[in-house]
Amino acid sequence: MIPVPGFEGRRVAVFGLGRSGITAARALQAGGAIPILWDDGVSGRMQAEAEGFRVEDLTTADWSDFAALVLSPGAPLTHPKPHWTVDRAKAADVPVIGDIELFARAVAALPEGERPRVVAITGTNGKSTTTALIGWVLKQAGLTVHVGGNIGIGVLALPEPTPDAVYVIEVSSYQLDLTTSFAPDVAILTNISPDHLDRHGGMEGYVAAKARLFGAMSGICQTDRDDAKLALVGVDEGSGLDIYRDLQSRGWVVQYVRTHPSPLGGEGGSRSETDEGALSGASSDENGSWRQPPHPSPPGPPSPPRGEGYSALAQAIRLDGQLIADLSAARSLPGRHNGQNAAFAYAAARAVGVSHDDAVSGLMSFPGLAHRMETVGFLDDVRFVNDSKATNADAARQALAAYPSVFWIAGGRAKDGGIDDLSDLHSHIARAYLIGEAAEAFAAKLTDVDHVIVHTMEAAVQAAARDAAAAAQQDRGGEQVVLLSPACASFDQYPDFEARGEAFRAAVLNLGAQPLAAGK
Repeated sequence: MIPVPGFEGRRVAVFGLGRSGITAARALQAGGAIPILWDDGVSGRMQAEAEGFRVEDLTTADWSDFAALVLSPGAPLTHPKPHWTVDRAKAADVPVIGDIELFARAVAALPEGERPRVVAITGTNGKSTTTALIGWVLKQAGLTVHVGGNIGIGVLALPEPTPDAVYVIEVSSYQLDLTTSFAPDVAILTNISPDHLDRHGGMEGYVAAKARLFGAMSGICQTDRDDAKLALVGVDEGSGLDIYRDLQSRGWVVQYVRTHPSPLGGEGGSRSETDEGALSGASSDENGSWRQPPHPSPPGPPSPPRGEGYSALAQAIRLDGQLIADLSAARSLPGRHNGQNAAFAYAAARAVGVSHDDAVSGLMSFPGLAHRMETVGFLDDVRFVNDSKATNADAARQALAAYPSVFWIAGGRAKDGGIDDLSDLHSHIARAYLIGEAAEAFAAKLTDVDHVIVHTMEAAVQAAARDAAAAAQQDRGGEQVVLLSPACASFDQYPDFEARGEAFRAAVLNLGAQPLAAGK
């Protein structure tokens, strides 16, 4: 646990007693604060009382006595409307913060020479894989690494800081909305596409929440500082490109990562593969044409770059045209999106002192992340891939694009737009098996694709396995892929995407499939 100082002897309201809330209460208490806990649910309050915390009804509390409100990221800060605790806090001029902000304050309270380094990752898709991949690479290089936040262990439940430690923290837009001083040493924005728009009042609010990752780094990221902090930004989407340009215009240490030949994300860009520097110092004329100053590639293995750019194209990572890593043999990093994740991981590892060779070695040995493009087993020539974490169409796009032909299991509780944006990938779908609430709506969008509504996971796996096996026989042993990539939330049939992924795994193994062997 990480004790949080700064509130000694003062009352701090904590609302929402899930994982982050109860952990925040423990960390506050360890730092000398007096946490006052409340939750709308009886079970949360009972757990808090069982641990000896003070539980008081915040609807009748004297808010002028609180030093802060620590709000659960699950409670709305602004939209669709502020949570009632937020209204109470603002009326009493009480700051509203979250667990990531408490972590930031705990680190900042340490003497400068005793602070750990912090790598923070956010984005619509890919942040969990990138977080896990960075943690893996750093651990393989022998560093003391603590991974948590929005993935796995809550950030305040991680071990206490030591000067040699590196914290690798996944942060969500909800958590970022509750930060004011969070300033990681390496800040990574993987990508931005529409998601959680109801909680942020639309796309503009969502982008602003993601950009808060860089907000507290202002003024200390100048390129003439030896201790400057590093921003890494995915520029495949317009929002990411805008954020990159804004940071670069301020003179920040910022690098881009792209997976398209064109800086604006188009597949058909005219720039060559070796023209890697086009976003570093790039500008455009009145006609929108790109102008690029000369930017030579460094000789030998690349040193940690500043103001440079990475590309992840054709299963390879390049820095300003120089090949860094060939990912074709990395079985746990298939597809363009995993190339992007690997580029972020390489850049972050180099920024905290990992050698080029150790960083590449770590990428190649990564075992993969559960529920994200995870091969769970084989049945003869059929591979079963669990991508349950693909809870929106943009995430499912990455998986569909990674394979030329799939037997696709999709559906659940649809998000805005459904699968409208996946029409260009219909040719990758041998047959679709539709489950959950979205089954009928998805069927209406797949008129040019062979599909069947099967409703349940078990039925979908059985039907897809049968059809894939028949296709494998016709293809004379060619491997076929059954892919669960739902493009939906799980809440119609499962409590979360993890439970959905485990249901898929169980259904696959019940067919007699062999679990993935090491090195496959």
